[in-house]
Amino acid sequence: MFERVTRIIAEYADVPAEEIREDTNIRADLGLNSLELVNMAVAIEDEFDAEIPDREALGLETVADIVALLERYVTA
Repeated sequence: MFERVTRIIAEYADVPAEEIREDTNIRADLGLNSLELVNMAVAIEDEFDAEIPDREALGLETVADIVALLERYVTA
């Protein structure tokens, strides 16, 4: 799951996926603006066929937060 998430993040942040770690802050470290964050969230939802509540998505700070949230919402 981590690899799939980092691949999507890398596309929106324009950084190599190999440079993205679990503790990478999606705002501070990657410099994504609000629109990029929304588009990235939609792409992640599409990739995992999941619907993440906006309230929870707004609180995400690190890549590990994204993975943990997906693990709660993705059906096996």
